[in-house]
Amino acid sequence: SSSRGGCSCRNAMPSEFSTRDSAARDVDVRSMRVLAGVGALGCGVAVAIGAWAMHGVLVAPNRERLAIAALFLFVHGLALAALAPRTVSRLRQSGMYCLMIGTILFSGSLILAVTLGIAPVLAPFGGSLLMLGWLLIATGLLFG
Repeated sequence: SSSRGGCSCRNAMPSEFSTRDSAARDVDVRSMRVLAGVGALGCGVAVAIGAWAMHGVLVAPNRERLAIAALFLFVHGLALAALAPRTVSRLRQSGMYCLMIGTILFSGSLILAVTLGIAPVLAPFGGSLLMLGWLLIATGLLFG
């Protein structure tokens, strides 16, 4: 109590989170910022890949693969950059990680197929993770 009979401001509002909850929340905020940064970086790389596909690659199938890789990288990078900072639920965070890993596998596999001539065997796994990621995000938004 203060000398005027009111309550002490220091004790008026109990802490909403324990120190451990606060530390976990800080880690979540940092990891979502990293995902957003990776997404923004992906958008920049996508622009470069798209330009290379349209101006530097002469063979049509390779140009198409790179264009698809750039499109997926840009769209999902933009989604990560926009959505990750606002993501608080574990379900949606899992969806964000699926988007990041799926984008890397899908677009990366197509890019490696063009640059190194290897089969894009990781693209289906990346695409599956992208679908799962969007499903988790939608579920978290609709029911979480």
